Amino acid sequence: MTVMSGLQTLCLITCELMSRYTEIRSFALVAEKGSFAAAAQVEGVTPVILGRRLDALEKRLGVRLMHRSTRGLTLTDLGEQFLEQCKQLLHDFEMAEASISDQHNAMRGHLVVSAPASFGRQHVAPHVLAFKKRYPDLRLSFNFTDSVIDLVREGYDMAIRVGAVYDPSYVAVHLYPNQRVVCGTPDYFARFGVPQQPEDLVQHNCLAFNQQGGQQHGWTFMRDGRMFSVRVQGDLDCNDGELLYDWVKQGWGIGWRSTWEIQAELKRGELVTVLDEYAISDYDIQVVYQQQRYLPAKIRVFTEYLRQIYHQPGYWEQG
Repeated sequence: MTVMSGLQTLCLITCELMSRYTEIRSFALVAEKGSFAAAAQVEGVTPVILGRRLDALEKRLGVRLMHRSTRGLTLTDLGEQFLEQCKQLLHDFEMAEASISDQHNAMRGHLVVSAPASFGRQHVAPHVLAFKKRYPDLRLSFNFTDSVIDLVREGYDMAIRVGAVYDPSYVAVHLYPNQRVVCGTPDYFARFGVPQQPEDLVQHNCLAFNQQGGQQHGWTFMRDGRMFSVRVQGDLDCNDGELLYDWVKQGWGIGWRSTWEIQAELKRGELVTVLDEYAISDYDIQVVYQQQRYLPAKIRVFTEYLRQIYHQPGYWEQG
């Protein structure tokens, strides 16, 4: 076999494989969308072309995959079985492509990250330079803010969030467990007593985060599987979480803080927690990003990098 004839044979084989792949992808898309017209709009071709692809696929297989009528499309029994196999095949193909693409462009480009202000300064920023040394071709941008941001609209690749994520268009990946607890100095509780239930907080000086205009947030708890909020009051409030925390540590009142930020003080005995049995558990530290077919390597690698750091023994007790 000459080199030329070998190349011709290879081209024929490649064309045949691509033709089969196109037919299978078209069949799966039509089945997903429920009509040739809807699938054609996604594929960027005419419904007639999709119909021809399906005809060719059925002819090659020698079976009927779909019943077509004026009332719509329905899969045959063999069509349903074949569809599941096609979905797996297409998934494997896409993952293989993504893997090669990741290796080629793995850690290049630009990664844009958002995180809560205090958390970002304490638990993201200190680890950035070591990450940058590993991946010098990757450009990094960070925005540490307590404002709620729209990842897609504002151009972020990922965000670190503390607390539950309810938006179905986002994927939330667990980094480290966290709770929101009531805490104060031992001296404060010795002087003013220990609250036994959340409703007792009205008798205490609660240092709460405020919104614009000075309106305070309520503190949220869990009882009998149900969440509820308690409106708290105190003679000091602020829109700066770190300043509030400093006041709590100085004994001016009690605070509602995340466990990630108070571990060192708890270990040293400078703070104690109360009402632990009412603490909400669904307040974890998470990475959030938009749902997408392929997760870019830069997001996956940075997420895993932080996860490994946060799970180091004693990490959260440093301070």
